[in-house]
Amino acid sequence: MTIIDEPRSADGHAAGGPAAHGHAGGGPLPAPRQALSPLEQEWVDKFMDETTLFLGPDPEIMRSHHIAPRSEMEDQFIARGVDPLVVDRIRKRLAGALDEGYEMCEAQGAAPGAKWGDLTTAVYTAAGDVTYLSCHGVIAFSAILHHPIRYIMKYWKDEPTVGIHDGDGFIHNDARYGNVHNTDQSMIMPVIRDGEVIAWVAATIHEGENGACEPGGMPSGSETPFDDGLRMSPFKIVERGELRRDLLTFLQHSVRDPKLQLADLKVKIASVNRIKQRIDAIIDEVGVETFVAALRITVEDVEAEVRRRIRELPDGTVRFNQFMDSTLKENILIKFACAITVKGDQMTIDLRGTGPEILNRALNSPLCSVKSMMMQAILAFWWPDLPRCTSAMSPIEIISDEGTWADASYDAPMGQSLQASFRGFSALQSPWAKLQFSNPEKFSNVIAPWFNQINTFLWGGVNQHGDQLGNLCADLNGMPGGAKAFRDGEDAVSPLFCAMADTAEQEVMEEEVPFMQLVAKRLVRDNMGFGKYTGGMGYEMIVASEGTPLWGFMTVTSGAKFSSIYGQFGGYGSGTYPLAMVKGINIYDIVRNDPTAFDLSMERVMNERPFEGGQYKTAHMGLQFDVAQDGELYMISQGAGGGYGDPLDRDPAAVAKDLELGRISLAVAHDIFAVEWNPETRRLDPEATSALRAEARAARLRRGKPYAEFVEEFVTEEPPAALHYYGSWGDDTDELTATVFDAKGSRRVVAPLGEMPIILMPDRREVRITELEERIRELEERYDDRLARKS
Repeated sequence: MTIIDEPRSADGHAAGGPAAHGHAGGGPLPAPRQALSPLEQEWVDKFMDETTLFLGPDPEIMRSHHIAPRSEMEDQFIARGVDPLVVDRIRKRLAGALDEGYEMCEAQGAAPGAKWGDLTTAVYTAAGDVTYLSCHGVIAFSAILHHPIRYIMKYWKDEPTVGIHDGDGFIHNDARYGNVHNTDQSMIMPVIRDGEVIAWVAATIHEGENGACEPGGMPSGSETPFDDGLRMSPFKIVERGELRRDLLTFLQHSVRDPKLQLADLKVKIASVNRIKQRIDAIIDEVGVETFVAALRITVEDVEAEVRRRIRELPDGTVRFNQFMDSTLKENILIKFACAITVKGDQMTIDLRGTGPEILNRALNSPLCSVKSMMMQAILAFWWPDLPRCTSAMSPIEIISDEGTWADASYDAPMGQSLQASFRGFSALQSPWAKLQFSNPEKFSNVIAPWFNQINTFLWGGVNQHGDQLGNLCADLNGMPGGAKAFRDGEDAVSPLFCAMADTAEQEVMEEEVPFMQLVAKRLVRDNMGFGKYTGGMGYEMIVASEGTPLWGFMTVTSGAKFSSIYGQFGGYGSGTYPLAMVKGINIYDIVRNDPTAFDLSMERVMNERPFEGGQYKTAHMGLQFDVAQDGELYMISQGAGGGYGDPLDRDPAAVAKDLELGRISLAVAHDIFAVEWNPETRRLDPEATSALRAEARAARLRRGKPYAEFVEEFVTEEPPAALHYYGSWGDDTDELTATVFDAKGSRRVVAPLGEMPIILMPDRREVRITELEERIRELEERYDDRLARKS
């Protein structure tokens, strides 16, 4: 079923249908045999209202990202007139208040994510539209909170057992009700005047630990929604200024780190209250009418400006397909499809053709999470000069198929929703360069794709102080930047979701966790997107634990076999990087006996295998919780930002500088950039370089062939037989291809999404046992036959 921003539930039912009354799955209910009379329909509606099983995510709220219509109060206040200079001053005052709240969370937060800036604060209209975000922090966190605010206003405002009062605070984390992923927790508080809600303030922190099936809050091993940990629909935990200890106790008993749950709850409450104090001062100065009008005017001004900017873009369609290369448990290729069409002041983002959801794997994402990362791209990369207001996305239509991994159903696990969400970011960030390239007036730089993977270690267990905890390293914040049209990309500078995030200091972490980053933040040679301007470089990490009865590591990343991001206008994309481990050794004992053995790098360890008796392993980057013995090595590398332009156009002097700094190898300088450089004299050979580049261009022409001939040879009617593929094959989005597993094995299905069977991956252990049993049978038959011949 194709949805164009229509009210739909997470499981596909129409607004006001079964999902709103607790029907959470199992397909559509049977249609009535004949139309009901108005009186009969009234009886049915009354019966359904009075027999609600539970309130699921509201379909009308969850499918819409457009700003709410003006309220009667807003209309009246704006009609009386507001000085634009006063509106501008209110915006600046709000920005200062939100930044102050942000800094409170960052300075006082207990979660690693808080210390690193993975948080945000924002102010909203009474209807939930984001009017202003902190100038720091994660745009996506706040860009999505209109969903729970509208839910609160619709379901709890007039509910006698709940209500909304001055000093109340609602907590929320469930991605299905409007969040990026379940590891983020929000504190949402109303601003009330004369008994009327006139605004909302919220703070969100990436808390990490949330009681999921694996420590750290982002379980790649999740196979059901119940494995995802805490799933808090918006509920009141602060009652008229008092923290509800009964609910707090429940939450603390639901996670591995109860101290963290309490500490950051208090931090968010304090931050939001401080922002509210600043808002009170603004209202005391300008009055309720002007304040409410200023919030609404900001929302509407940004929407109008976005329409104007869309109108300046050239009409046409840009397509951008991406692929994830694993379920985080097994190798597959699943498609994220995107086509962006501009016509006049209308922009449409079409996600049809995206692969179907996999109902027992963690990679699925709700559409709202994908949209939040699209908003991140719009406000941070498309139009960073705009007020940080989410009405920037309101004029843009989204076409999406429910039941895909980027628009998952209510019953799908979402522990690793970022895998689809980050591709939603890249789906907007990369085509933007093509959309605005020919535009005379550019509102931001033309830039190659930012690295879009959370390459880091999650960890958990019992630490050196005897505390049980779980969280993650800050290295996910070290994403390399894409190259620009005029300069190289930044090395491991910041994540695509937060320009001001920090990568933190391992020494600080070691006070709380029983492992060391033996190698941290060392840039990996040749790890860049090659081009006229190169993408930023990523760094490698090697960790090992010691001195704890139970500790383990996880990784939650794809891109080990198929590049996560591509280059721009002839530039190269990111390389592919595996997870590597050395089990069965204790590096600490080895180093204590021989300090020279500390010369570690992922490349050296895996190629030279210097530790006798070690078990050297590589795998894709989805590692479920793996219990680590003292001194065992776990090694990963960041990816790279995309390159911009043809590598043969790169300044030879820039290539020489990269060689001198050890950023690239001689092989890359010669084979990719076609530069001749003498390592002994450390000098360029300009004539030899010109000749080498001329030969490289001539070789390209010899390899070239007419486009029709290339298509005939390259394009196939279906994916390779051995490939477990999911999504449309080509640009025809009417049918999807999927590998389906059953008792007889695997089979390929090509069908419209609505006719696609439920996709479930087989248990990896059972698959392995079957393979070993088959091998045993082969050996038995072979050797039994030999014994029979001998006898």
